[in-house]
Amino acid sequence: MNPLFKLLLKLLSSPRIDIQEDYESIRKFQQIFYHSPKRSYRVLDEKIYSENRSHTIDVRVFQPKKKQYEEPILYIHGGGWVIGDIDSYTKACLNLADALGRVVYSVDYRLAPEFPYPAGLEDCLRVAEILLEQLEFTGPEDVSKWIIMGDSAGGNLAAVVSILLREKGLTQPYKQILLYPVTYWDHSESSPFESIRRNGHDYGLTIDKIQSYMKLYVPNETERKDYKVAPLMAEDLSHQPETLVITAEYDPLCDEGEAYANALFNSGNKVRLHRVENAVHGFITYPKFASPLEESYRIMNDFLTRN
Repeated sequence: MNPLFKLLLKLLSSPRIDIQEDYESIRKFQQIFYHSPKRSYRVLDEKIYSENRSHTIDVRVFQPKKKQYEEPILYIHGGGWVIGDIDSYTKACLNLADALGRVVYSVDYRLAPEFPYPAGLEDCLRVAEILLEQLEFTGPEDVSKWIIMGDSAGGNLAAVVSILLREKGLTQPYKQILLYPVTYWDHSESSPFESIRRNGHDYGLTIDKIQSYMKLYVPNETERKDYKVAPLMAEDLSHQPETLVITAEYDPLCDEGEAYANALFNSGNKVRLHRVENAVHGFITYPKFASPLEESYRIMNDFLTRN
């Protein structure tokens, strides 16, 4: 790993950054750094009503420069369920649309701690259901031809949405891509996953930060063990979409992401697992020429275009 980059990660791992106290400041910084995109034919903002019509859910639609495939992607952003939004992920989603040649729908779900679990999950599930209705209305030959994707906490939400769609008897995506997802509830030193201890102190995303995010998202510790928070706890992972799990070598979540891939495979699902070496958590937001991202685009394209 580049020594200067490693030094920067060390600084970002500082215990002075307290997520539970500083999340509002982090959001304000994101709002300054990532502004809403200029209106263009490639970006369209939509609003969807929640099921009980108590609020609207913003959805940003990204058109690729060259559309090559009809299957849309429903993208759920990361940020520990606490930070991140469609503005901070606009560049990442534009790059993703171009790299994969597909339309990308990005969900601006409600964030904790103002809206703790299950608010954000409910928003993501609602958008998935509306996307299904749209696909049925537009009349494609196969309404299962859509893709769900998310990174980190968004990967967690994407995985749970797929499980809930099965439970509700609705059409699941035919493929899902989970980028370094959160799949377990315990991120303390006593975690069963060695990568938490190995990578949980010096690579930007630390044990303390992960635990702080989880406390804000799910204040009730007992609820954290529910499969709708920790999908690795699910008793039944059968009949899930064909799945690509991408992990990062220096990510504290590396082992639990790979454990989820193995659990899906052992439940009879088609699964592909790829670890990006010499990479850390959060690389989906890197510039598109960054090597971890170029590698991931190649793996994702290969996964999506193979029958």
